Amino acid sequence: MNFFIRLQGVFFNPKEIFTSIAEKKPWKDALVVLLIVIAVFTYLIQPISQQDSINTFKNNIELKDRIGEERFNKMLDQMQNPSKVQKIIQSFVMTPVVVLLGLLLSAAVIMVMGRMTSTEGKYVQIFSSYIHAGFIDKILGGVVRLIMIFTSKTSLGTTTSLALFFPKLEALSLKFIILSQFDFFQLWMFWVLGYALSSIFKITFKKALFISYGFWVLKSLLNIGIGLLSLSFMG
Repeated sequence: MNFFIRLQGVFFNPKEIFTSIAEKKPWKDALVVLLIVIAVFTYLIQPISQQDSINTFKNNIELKDRIGEERFNKMLDQMQNPSKVQKIIQSFVMTPVVVLLGLLLSAAVIMVMGRMTSTEGKYVQIFSSYIHAGFIDKILGGVVRLIMIFTSKTSLGTTTSLALFFPKLEALSLKFIILSQFDFFQLWMFWVLGYALSSIFKITFKKALFISYGFWVLKSLLNIGIGLLSLSFMG
């Protein structure tokens, strides 16, 4: 099936298109497009996100006292003066590699969860479907977040989640981290993924949604845990 037909179908005809994707298992072109888009988005917002990181780091007096002024200033200097090569490697090598590993691991976890209800389905079917479902969050959601970042001139606190309704909430707070897990594009993504899992595991759509959103809960808990570790590191 043509890539652009699949792309359109993910948004406008998910049930039919994910049934087809589950059967034919196309993933190479979709993966390449997804990784390129994410890399480009990362590169475009890098100057803004870099400045956000610098400002946050500068204001972290507790960290400065903990590690010492000399080491603090050295780290700050490295943040303020990254080479062009470092920026390119970060955007077009490191980010795609991390995303790819995340996709592979996510598909594996979903398959394990699916095995609790069915013996049907193959890993490549789940991997392909998860990539295509990612178009909603990573491409459409990415475009929306990119516009928001360019408009506000900051990536800190820029979100398409429930946290959007609490503008006074600090981005570096536990409440924000929790609310940011309820991202509208991700919730949409895991809904359409349910159509794929229903076809792959030969189960009802309701059971498929249970698996899909069950994985979202696990993913959210992991993100919250990482967020808490980051907050503790920052003091």
